[in-house]
Parts: sequence; structure tokens; C-alpha cells
Amino acid sequence: MTDVTPPPESLTIVMYHYVRDLARSRYPRIKARTTDEFRRQLAHLAERYTFITRARVLAAFRGQEPLPPSAALLTFDDGYLDHYTNVFPLLHERRIEGWFFPPAGAVREGRVLDVNKLHFVLATVTDIAPVVDAIREAVNEHRADANLKPFEAYWSELAVASRFDPAEVIFVKRMLQAVLPESLRARVTDELFRRYVTADERAFAAELYVSPDQLRTMIRCGMYVGPHGDTHAWMDRLSESDQRAEVDASLRFMIEIGAPTKDWVMCYPYGAHNASLERVLAERNCTLGLTTRVAVATIGDHPLRLPRLDTNDFTTT
Repeated sequence: MTDVTPPPESLTIVMYHYVRDLARSRYPRIKARTTDEFRRQLAHLAERYTFITRARVLAAFRGQEPLPPSAALLTFDDGYLDHYTNVFPLLHERRIEGWFFPPAGAVREGRVLDVNKLHFVLATVTDIAPVVDAIREAVNEHRADANLKPFEAYWSELAVASRFDPAEVIFVKRMLQAVLPESLRARVTDELFRRYVTADERAFAAELYVSPDQLRTMIRCGMYVGPHGDTHAWMDRLSESDQRAEVDASLRFMIEIGAPTKDWVMCYPYGAHNASLERVLAERNCTLGLTTRVAVATIGDHPLRLPRLDTNDFTTT
């Protein structure tokens, strides 16, 4: 937990994903901040930090005015319905401007992101061994045509515990979110989702993601909504033309819901970005970019490479 007073001219950006009443949820094992935890954490942060707006952040990065001491803002990735039902009312009550980043395709077209499919598979299974076996089978079946390493080599390299997950869960996440070829990991993830969660993807998406009208309501009430890509792809792996297509599709969605497309903020899916993506963003007048690098941001940071802290880095008591 981090409760150290931040240095001057710094900006503490806190990252959230799921915020829900887990005890009364159909998926109580999803990795989430509970609604009560969020409420307590919000009160704690409000005592120690000064929440600021996008206008104030932009003015500081342009050298027009300094940041206040202990400046902070709260960001919410992936466009979950949780953000509308559980987060937005608490922020609105406290007059805090939250920053929300929905992936356009998931919200607009009712497609469940592969990363979310995997989250709910892991929240549903009581034994992860069959999930690991499905990955083993895929690797063995496609090793030659996809130029894959032996399964044991992947296991040895990737099955390493993180600060949030045990080794076998980290292995599954890395293989199905990044390591296997995109088409193969999408197929394996979809098969697991259908087997363990549901075959009705559109109905599940309607329960999981915020709607365009709900986003419009949040914008009218002072929240900021910005792009999080169209397909939630690893954007540092795309060609520059594909990066441009992802950004443009997400900006079109911003126009549809009435979100600002001037002085806008990009939140990179998985935190992934590179120099060509930064060129695309600069061409389209993006002013700030949010990564997943773990640190407190400062005015000295590159504005398209701002780090964030995770909600788990802060106390809820």
C-alpha cells in the first residue's frame, strides 16, 4: 500500500477496473474492488489528495499553472456497467471528475473482449488445470504451423507469480493475452468462455458493459470519457496504419456519444504503446496518454506516457 506524500508538481493517477458488490454477484471470484471498498478508499483518498479536472491537468502540462499539492485523479478502464451503477453516483455526489475509458467495439457492438472472457473463465473454474490443459493441447497441435516453442518451455518461462496472481494464473493470462498468436489465443479463449461461462456472448456483453446512453449521461454530469481503442488490441504490435484505424474508430465512437475530441486523453489497452502510435496520436491532437507503468506521474513525464498506480496500491480502511 502506498500512502507516502507525493512530491511537488506530481499527479497521482489511480487505475480501476471492476467495482462491484461481489458478495451478491454471479461471479464473486472476479478480481474486483468491492463497492464498499471503493467507497472507503474514495473517502480515504479525498482526505489526502486534491482531485483535479482534465482542464487543470492540461493547464499544468502546458505550463500555464502549477498542479496543487497532492493532485490526483481517478481512471476507470474497459467501460464496465459497474462504472455507471457503482462508481459514477459516488463521484457525482462528491463532485469528482472521473476519467472513463470504454473500448468502442465492445460497447457499440456487444462483443465481449477476450481479456474479459478470460477474467470470467478464471472466476468460474474451481480447478485451473483444465484451462492449462487446453493451452497445452493448442500449443502441441499448432507447434509446427505456428512456429511455437514446446509447452514446457513456455511454462518454465511464464509460470511466475506476480504481486496479484499465483504462478499458474499468470501463465494462463500471459499465454492467452499476449504470447500465443492472436488468432489462436482468441480461439482458445472463446472455447473456454463458451464451455465455462456462456454461449450467449451478446447477452453477457449487455450485462457487462456500459451503454452509449449511460456514457452520454455521465458526460452530461461532468465525467470525462476518452478512447480506449476499438478492439482493445495490443497497439504496440499493430502497424501504423492499423494503429490509425484503431484510434479513428474509437474517436468516431467518442463523437457518437458526445465525448470531447479536442484535447483528448488516450488510455492504452494493456498500457501498450510505441513511437508510431504516439505519432498517430499527435496527428489527431491527443494531449495525454495513460500507461500501466507503476509510478506517480510528474510534470516532467512525457505527456503521452503517464504512469498510474493501481487501486490495490492504496488502503481501503
